[in-house]
Amino acid sequence: MKPFDKKLVLDSGEELRGYGFGADRESLCELVFNTSTVGYQEIISDPSYTDQMIVMAYPLIGNYGIAGDDYETKFPNIGGLVVREYNSTPSNFRSALTLGEMMEEMHIPGISGIDTRALIRTLREGVVRNALLTDISTPKESALERLRSYAMPHDHVARVSCRKRWISCTPDHRYTVVAIDCGIKHNIVRCLNHKGCNVTVVPYDTSAEEIMSFRPSGVLISNGPGDPSDLGAVVETVNRLRGNVPMFGICMGHHIIATAYGACIERLRFGHHGGNHPVKNLDTGRVEITSQNHNFAVAAASVTATPLRVTHINLLDGTVEGLECRRERVFSVQYHPESAPGPQDSMYLFDKFIKLMEEQQYE
Repeated sequence: MKPFDKKLVLDSGEELRGYGFGADRESLCELVFNTSTVGYQEIISDPSYTDQMIVMAYPLIGNYGIAGDDYETKFPNIGGLVVREYNSTPSNFRSALTLGEMMEEMHIPGISGIDTRALIRTLREGVVRNALLTDISTPKESALERLRSYAMPHDHVARVSCRKRWISCTPDHRYTVVAIDCGIKHNIVRCLNHKGCNVTVVPYDTSAEEIMSFRPSGVLISNGPGDPSDLGAVVETVNRLRGNVPMFGICMGHHIIATAYGACIERLRFGHHGGNHPVKNLDTGRVEITSQNHNFAVAAASVTATPLRVTHINLLDGTVEGLECRRERVFSVQYHPESAPGPQDSMYLFDKFIKLMEEQQYE
């Protein structure tokens, strides 16, 4: 039997031994688990996972390799990948690299051979777990000392947001959307392009005045990593934009819009990470299968004192999944409509955004 060469040390003191793949380096960060059965490339390249080590619930990862067109960002920033079994010989005509080759190129370490079911049970207890992925020879006490001194970063969005604006155009566009980049996924931009929108992506700290100087038909507040309470400047920007232009928030954008209207954000026990969450649309009664990736949620009781109304709820835990202020043409969802988990269950949200921009245009 091949000897173990890597191990995962949890801050609880548990050591899990396995085999390294991807980049040969150490990583210390928060552990989260993802329940998706497919889409590992999109998951790994989602900026919302910055500084998080992802434990995949599905047991076999890497079997269809890496395709050049499927990245959600050019430079993934996840802290690491934990899998039960890693497949280094993918079978897929679109594959350009193995998963391990991509991770090595992007400096992302991985470990396989872990009992991921047992580890996920630990994470479901609701305690935030940090872990160190390190060489098998690292002394346990040394690893635990580093884990005890670890402090969660608060500059995630500043690191993943674009440094200067960039534009994605589409032929015969009808609308111009400014997207505030808190860690935007490329497929959000592609979906807006497909709906006839030119998209100007701007850094997260762009002022409301500069955003309005682009004469946008609408503003999108994107997904992103970290704690929403670290983004007071973006909340202020949204407050200054309210009532002037239609706005659509996705994931982190949902939390920012809620905060701007006076609602409160709370941390979930173990977050929502995966492509199989049922969400009920309270306006239509329809249940959508959704893709999610966040550790926070809007406190339902706090919404009643705001001009917002709840439009969607999560059927697994009752959390708020959608909000709307119809009077100011602002709405948001906690899940990712561009991720196509249904696969088309949530695409109507982009049509809703288009309709609001159309109403504003002909007012």
